[in-house]
Amino acid sequence: MSKAVSALQGASFEGFAKVEETGLRGMITLRGDLASAEMAAAVKAATGADMPALRKVVTGDKGAVAWMSPDELLVVVDYATVNNTVAVLTEALSGVHALVANVSDARAVYRVSGEHSPDVLAKLAPVDFGKDAFGAGDIRRSRFAQVPAAVWGNADGSFEVICFRSVAQYVFDLLKVSAEKGGEVGFH
Repeated sequence: MSKAVSALQGASFEGFAKVEETGLRGMITLRGDLASAEMAAAVKAATGADMPALRKVVTGDKGAVAWMSPDELLVVVDYATVNNTVAVLTEALSGVHALVANVSDARAVYRVSGEHSPDVLAKLAPVDFGKDAFGAGDIRRSRFAQVPAAVWGNADGSFEVICFRSVAQYVFDLLKVSAEKGGEVGFH
């Protein structure tokens, strides 16, 4: 069996903001009735997190849960525990209409950090990244130069960007060009 590797194996770039691939992440698409007690209990059992509100990410002791749409969550856990987390969710939701799918190897994740990280993102996505509009725990699904991606804010002021693995190099290159020195726009 082959060893799992991340899309760009730790690619990194430092300009007026730092862009780095974060490596392997366990990611699970979870679909169903987000208002149900069964869903809330399954999420809590699998991650230790409560259900996220609209366009929010919450973190528990075993993972994070991001609101993706009215019937969809993204569960983010350590890559080594993703199969166990899938089993926990599947068992907890066995009596209800739900979908639990491991999408870890279909995604790439980048961290954009530094004082000017909102500038990098604002040049690529039609999202208000101002401090009053987008902060820690906020998530948006959008387009980054015409490819789908999701972005959320971290407590330390950095951002996580998730895209399909098939466009990983393209998104990294977009982020890299956007972060090149001299490209500051003073957005923040």
